[in-house]
Amino acid sequence: MRKRPIPARRFIKPSFTSLIEKKRDGQEFTQEEIRYIIDSVLDGEMPQHQQAALLMAIYFANMSAQETAILTEEMMLSGEVIDLSHIAKPKIDKYSTGGVGDKTALVLAPLAMASGVVVPMMCGVEQQYVVNTLDKLSAIPGFKSHMTIQHFQDQLARVGGAIAEQSKELAPADQIFYDLRLETGTIPSLPLITGSVLSKKLAEGAEGLVIDVKWGNGSFIKDLEQAKQLARSMTRVGRSMKRRCVALVTDMNQPLGDTVGTALEIKEAIQLLKGEGPEDMKELVLKLGMEIVRLAGVAGSTLSAKQTVQRHLSDGSALEKFKDMVKAQGGDTSFIDHPEKFPTARHIRKLPAPKRGYVHTINAAFIAQGVSILGAGKDAHGKIDHAVGVSEIKKVGTQVKQGEPLMMIHYNDESKLEQALEYFKNAYRLAPKRPIPPPLIVERVA
Repeated sequence: MRKRPIPARRFIKPSFTSLIEKKRDGQEFTQEEIRYIIDSVLDGEMPQHQQAALLMAIYFANMSAQETAILTEEMMLSGEVIDLSHIAKPKIDKYSTGGVGDKTALVLAPLAMASGVVVPMMCGVEQQYVVNTLDKLSAIPGFKSHMTIQHFQDQLARVGGAIAEQSKELAPADQIFYDLRLETGTIPSLPLITGSVLSKKLAEGAEGLVIDVKWGNGSFIKDLEQAKQLARSMTRVGRSMKRRCVALVTDMNQPLGDTVGTALEIKEAIQLLKGEGPEDMKELVLKLGMEIVRLAGVAGSTLSAKQTVQRHLSDGSALEKFKDMVKAQGGDTSFIDHPEKFPTARHIRKLPAPKRGYVHTINAAFIAQGVSILGAGKDAHGKIDHAVGVSEIKKVGTQVKQGEPLMMIHYNDESKLEQALEYFKNAYRLAPKRPIPPPLIVERVA
């Protein structure tokens, strides 16, 4: 239900054409105009071709910080807003713009829960070729990601966290815009991204949000400066809506961790929940986890936050919370206790290095597309092959000999392998001199 203040003066409805022209010419919308646009989109009064023209005008002419904040709030109020005030504990969510091999959500949710933070996490689909968090969790037999808002609230109160499918009752105006943005090439618009993400995340009932803005060849944000601008836009709008907000800009010019797939990534997440796993993932989990507990007020200083996160990873309490959440959502927790129960591929073969040298660059998007071809992404029937993917990924700066594996490919279908190999082979560039590996965390924006 929408809850809005009564306007102080009578609003004269402008024509849709005049609104498009106003934004096309770089002028700012008023709050009443943005509210009218959202209402007209929801009611179906604004024709789709004019909605598309409006999105394109916003894409080229941009929006001010105030306009973006108003747009975000109006989209948030276009549907249900979950009330979690009956839960006493701090409620903090985490959002990532989507990355290849990024399984941090699987670790951070239970880690925050173990630290005394409630995590209301609803997930949508990110880039088409990136395996999303819900697809990874579907590798656990019985796990259900779809739940009603009431079920979501009940689980948060009972267990302390949930990773669920995005509810269609939350921010419906955004879904209309998002579908049209996909068709009109306006996905990269910073105010539209900001409004889209925050309208849904804040409608979940979160009091604060930790954002991981990824940039690079494995992200839809290719430009570092644009990623920094998005981080600033999100934190600024979050604060204007009285929510605690912090963002990290992180590198996505190579896959995160050692694996890409579904079951392979779940197994790596279990390793991380035991305080083990690859160093880059441990670093990112540590830094994002510290931000969550500090934002929640659970830890005051940087040192205290670090100790809190490390303790819950090493003492097994985060792993237990993961099992609690999986069990609450119908999943078989024996797979968490015994990861060897997850399906394995019939074939495993190496991707040999064509020559001696150092890994100079990796195209993360190519690896993601190859893994998707193998079957890790949903096919036309909505099925996923949970066994396939890649593991033991050699990272930038690693020295390799000719014939040494750049990664191991897990596959079931020979015909799919041949197509995927083209992407895998083209993903790597070797050089005679060792490059300087890029920093994982580029900037913190608070």
